[in-house]
Amino acid sequence: MTNRLVLVINGGSSSIKMALRREDTPGALFDAIAERLNTSQACYTTSDGERGELANATHLDALNALLPMVERHLDRPLSAVGHRVVHGGERFTSAQLLNDDIIAGIEANVPLAPLHNPANLTGIRAAMQLLPQTPQVAVFDTAFHQTMPPHAFRYALPDELYAVHGVRRYGFHGTSHKYVSDQAGLLTGLGKGNGAWLTAHLGNGCSSCAVLDGRSMDTSMGLTPLEGLVMGTRSGDVDPNLHAHLARTLGWDLNRIEQLLNRESGLLGLSGLSNDMRELEQARADGHSGAQLAIEVFCYRLARSLAGLSVALPRIDGLIFTGGIGENSALTRALTLKHLAVLGLRIDPDNNSALPRGQAGRIEAKGSPAILVIPTDEERQIAEESLDLLDTQPRSQTA
Repeated sequence: MTNRLVLVINGGSSSIKMALRREDTPGALFDAIAERLNTSQACYTTSDGERGELANATHLDALNALLPMVERHLDRPLSAVGHRVVHGGERFTSAQLLNDDIIAGIEANVPLAPLHNPANLTGIRAAMQLLPQTPQVAVFDTAFHQTMPPHAFRYALPDELYAVHGVRRYGFHGTSHKYVSDQAGLLTGLGKGNGAWLTAHLGNGCSSCAVLDGRSMDTSMGLTPLEGLVMGTRSGDVDPNLHAHLARTLGWDLNRIEQLLNRESGLLGLSGLSNDMRELEQARADGHSGAQLAIEVFCYRLARSLAGLSVALPRIDGLIFTGGIGENSALTRALTLKHLAVLGLRIDPDNNSALPRGQAGRIEAKGSPAILVIPTDEERQIAEESLDLLDTQPRSQTA
């Protein structure tokens, strides 16, 4: 059967994206997003031009409002619903057909991704209730990084913590890193799944990755999505003893410290203004010192991470920027590349600034390894992996 339809549900910490995808077809037949959930400003927009308010809506409320809109675009039954799930832990190394056992496994990993796995589970439960006859597939952000070697994923901690409790580096944004590195191979003539790439997924959540011939060799995020780069509201790497320091000096408990590191830090904490790079760039241009510092720290820490990840590769065929910031912020790309001359990476300022927002393009200077901007398409990657999984299942499990 060809031209199968997959509904992809991508639940974030404060948003839900939905996309109806047709097999082997670029772009969505229909998509919608509900944003600013759990606030009075919650709202939705669709590719049909519909807009609506969802004041104080939860993820479940938003899904209940959006899922009926999909039905208008169906010319055949859905073959699958593909769900993005952030953390698969040690157990899930590939896409999984959802059942009670798999859902329990996702629930067990909530402590590893407390901002995201609960939102993912909300989408899963709502879709299974509304579409009970349609196979439901979980695609895990962590699965792509299961090819990392032990010297990359192990922490320097007693072995029991890994062997018994699964304390290790997992990595995230796997669907995005896989998709853009595959596309980079196609765009540069190396072929899909080929090449040695540094990838930077930059949005409200950020991570970098070293990809060799379609395999993740190392990445910036770790046990949880907090490790690594400066993000919108997450601190990224800090001194591991910060928890003890804040407890001793300020009397803070673990909940307060987790709130600080996950929701009050990053670009928001540094700038004292916003976690939105667009707002910070405008404030920087207006002379706001906090915005300038936040952007400089963001770009320097990104460059430092990319330089460090380069040791996981035998060579560098190129660097890829993706995600909302990576695709749209010429300033972020330019400031980051200023710190990466040691790797021979040099940007063409004119091509960088002239690249239309949200479009793919090459922005390297002559003689530099490739520097590419590639809009990510996690929904397409999730749809493809969902159908690939169904193709391997006995008919009785998917009927």
